[in-house]
Amino acid sequence: MSIVVKPINPTKKELKKYIQVGTDLYKGNDYFVPPLIFDEIDSLRPEKNPAFEFCRAQSFIAYRDDKPVGRITAIINDIVNQRTGEKTMRFGWVDFIDDAEVVDALFKTAEDWGRKQGMTSIVGPMGFSDMDHEGMLVDGFNELGTMATIYNHPYYPTHMERMGYTKDADWIEFRITIPDAIPDKHQRIADIVRKKYNLRTVKFTSRKKLKDTYGQALFDLINDAYDKLYGYSPLTQRQIDYYIGLYLGILRLEDVSVIVDADDKLVGVGISMPSFSRALQKSGGKLFPFGWWHLLKALRGKVDTVDLMLIAISKEYLGKGVNALLFADLIPAYVKNGYKWAESNIELEDNSNVQLQWQYFDYRQHRRRRAFKKAL
Repeated sequence: MSIVVKPINPTKKELKKYIQVGTDLYKGNDYFVPPLIFDEIDSLRPEKNPAFEFCRAQSFIAYRDDKPVGRITAIINDIVNQRTGEKTMRFGWVDFIDDAEVVDALFKTAEDWGRKQGMTSIVGPMGFSDMDHEGMLVDGFNELGTMATIYNHPYYPTHMERMGYTKDADWIEFRITIPDAIPDKHQRIADIVRKKYNLRTVKFTSRKKLKDTYGQALFDLINDAYDKLYGYSPLTQRQIDYYIGLYLGILRLEDVSVIVDADDKLVGVGISMPSFSRALQKSGGKLFPFGWWHLLKALRGKVDTVDLMLIAISKEYLGKGVNALLFADLIPAYVKNGYKWAESNIELEDNSNVQLQWQYFDYRQHRRRRAFKKAL
């Protein structure tokens, strides 16, 4: 039975079918968390996603006997290639059945597309920027996924290695037990840092005020703090405006910590959200007719897990204990909201500065994911 791989047009109708291909492969899997369908569609539409100003992309679906059996998106991020001096393409949104013929046909099509664009290597899974999902799960398949990460079947990395792909980078994730109170040593560090550098915590009761006051500064800080991290694609002004509108309006403000200096300049931020994992499973990634209710219930109600979406500290204050200030602010809110555990989400395995912040907590490393690379 021959495999046919077809390019798709980035229309809402075609992309909805494309997203469904990935979701259908995980029916009955209790660990898979479906994405928000409308968000995935918008990410792949040039007229919606500002990343297309500096990225090229083509999505493909693999068919056997007219039945979808796999998908992949080939991406070229010209900004990252200019920064690195490489000619590397990315692959993302990849899913496939456990069949070598299907996998080979899918990746050959994506690789051929990249070669025609002048690329000499391929890496992934990665998206257009760090705001997209990245890293193939290689360990932790029996752990519930999160809204911000990829879940995939255990046979995926086996096929990658069979095709000659090798490790380019690994990320690890931690599940942290929320303490009943701020650890004493943590509190002492926070108090010292606050006085020594004249820092303070700012809390908001209005999402609009948060956006208006620190929305731009927040993403400027992300660009600065993450600039040297693996594969980072600096956010453009259009992307910043896009993400301010997309994400800052849905935060539970108690789960956000903003640290500023004596001049009210942003020096650190911690953004977390109640876990949407079970809500997304119940909704199937759809807002209508009733999916919105499950998501709203998770946002306003009681869930036992909080997702740590991002922590960013100004380079000027790295290694000076500002992280302790963030958690001294957030832990009481976590306890109040009934969270028992926190999901760290992805951290580069060699980022010891980030991992040191968990030393005062009860935690376990429970997932590992990988970026695979191959010469074309």
